[in-house]
Amino acid sequence: MEQQVLDFETLVASQKPHIHSISEITRAIRALVEEGYPDVWVCGEVSNFRDPGSGHFYFTLKDASAQVAAVMFRGANQKLSFKIENGTELICHGRISVYEARGNYQIVIDHCEPKGVGALQLAFEQLKKKLAGEGLFDPKQKKKLPFLPAKIGIVTSETGAAIRDMIKVLHRRMPSVAVLLVPVKVQGEGAAAEITAAITLLNRRDDIDVMIVGRGGGSLEDLWVFNEEIVARAIFASRIPVVSAVGHEIDFTIADFVADVRAPTPSAAAEIVVPNRADLIATVQNHAKRLEQAVVRNFPQRMMQIDGLRERLQYSWQVGWNQHNDYLKRLMSNLDHLSPLHILGKGYSVVTREGSTTPLKSARGLKENDPLQIRFAEGHVQAQVVK
Repeated sequence: MEQQVLDFETLVASQKPHIHSISEITRAIRALVEEGYPDVWVCGEVSNFRDPGSGHFYFTLKDASAQVAAVMFRGANQKLSFKIENGTELICHGRISVYEARGNYQIVIDHCEPKGVGALQLAFEQLKKKLAGEGLFDPKQKKKLPFLPAKIGIVTSETGAAIRDMIKVLHRRMPSVAVLLVPVKVQGEGAAAEITAAITLLNRRDDIDVMIVGRGGGSLEDLWVFNEEIVARAIFASRIPVVSAVGHEIDFTIADFVADVRAPTPSAAAEIVVPNRADLIATVQNHAKRLEQAVVRNFPQRMMQIDGLRERLQYSWQVGWNQHNDYLKRLMSNLDHLSPLHILGKGYSVVTREGSTTPLKSARGLKENDPLQIRFAEGHVQAQVVK
């Protein structure tokens, strides 16, 4: 067989490498990465978090020695129950994607949850901190419950055990109290909106004295509607005092912190909003008995005091009358001494011209035969001037 002989140029040309375009390389890397990592879980700390108007979340996940870009599109992040913040450690699920235009790779996240604490618990703490900062938990904002309400509004499920327990307790303690139930969903989609609307509806009425909002026990997820921000703000805005009654004694929700009074259970809420009729009757009877005993015990003493006051009054009246009488006598004596009749009684007389009441003090001016009238202490006579 004849051996093929190649010259140098031909040899070099046969071994010339294929020159790739940037797009080819990036596309090849994308195919390798996306096919190799279509389903991954990663853990890292959030930094450079951005939430632009598109509704998509962009941030970086990092650990001690590396970092990767991350994106969570609007359809996925709307399902989150907590708020992503810088510094939060997340456990994320998604897929690796290469962004060809920039030649970098990123993780496209479809689910994430906080590391070391549940998503719901983190959401609870975040909202609690936010509302506390706004003053929604301030004790100064709490409204006082009425002592004896005429009508109670209740916001809960019409089929749950909670409403049956509350009605039973209310009618046992105060049979005359009226109850208005606004039935709502207490868990699941749309429940928060229904509860908010029910609270608003009761506030439009003028015959509701106090309101109970709640449900029976359940898991954190079951009770979650009472941790929703719109429910908390509706309770805070209520002009009607609100008693929260969610779950069991160990369960705490945002609604409990915002409400005017927190009841550990629905049954306890019913006991809080109305007094016990039997206790009220017993209290009234006890007060009546104590009042009667006080009257019986104090009556003789009061009568003695009245007698003493009467004697003092009579004595004061007698002394006052005697003093007044003596004073009148002195006045009458003084008037008597000053009276013209008293002077006439001593032998004096009053002479006037006939027809005049002016006494004559001098004979000067009198003419013969002028008629005169002389008045004595007893009687009077007519006279005539004689020269």
